[in-house]
Amino acid sequence: MIKSKKRVADHGEVFTPPWLVEKMLDLVKGETERIDSRFLEPACGSGNFLVPILQRKLAAVEARYGKSDFDKRHFALLALTCCYGIELLADNIVECRANMLAVFAQYLRLDEQDELYRAAGHVLSLNLIHGDAMTMKNADGGPITIVEWGYIGKGKFQRRDFRLDVLTGMSSFREERTLFAHLGSHEIFQPVESYPPMRVAELAAADGNG
Repeated sequence: MIKSKKRVADHGEVFTPPWLVEKMLDLVKGETERIDSRFLEPACGSGNFLVPILQRKLAAVEARYGKSDFDKRHFALLALTCCYGIELLADNIVECRANMLAVFAQYLRLDEQDELYRAAGHVLSLNLIHGDAMTMKNADGGPITIVEWGYIGKGKFQRRDFRLDVLTGMSSFREERTLFAHLGSHEIFQPVESYPPMRVAELAAADGNG
């Protein structure tokens, strides 16, 4: 599946058909159905993989928390925060964010005025990155930042930011005497920035501010 021959020639852009996506995801079925498992698609396009991953996660939310509106909303947002993508082409990343937000909003029956809708928009603006996974640079030429989200309960989310180039340097993580001598103190485990816990209203207020 292609958008144009020129895009294929210039960027190698092709799209995996849905039936093949589902077969590939079935190979890691347990992880796709775990709410807090994290997925990073380094060439996410318009969301061919990320959209069905989110749909599977939301089905798990419904099965576990469907009877509690509070838990359902917050664990659905957690599922969204665990989906990441990097995409070189600007129109694709815009489309991917829109597709992911539409799936999330449809599941929870949200309109654009709902603070959870705006919070999700903010998360997607951070998690779905316009950049180059090969160079690990964003569209502005700076290092790609990966946001780690955690749900700490009672409606609060924790955010920590890490540099992708540092995270992928894990292969060089070694110590002279023992591999785990300083586990936790190595630079790959150190965020470039940490934030105080935030509620949905605070995430919604940040929408559009980066």
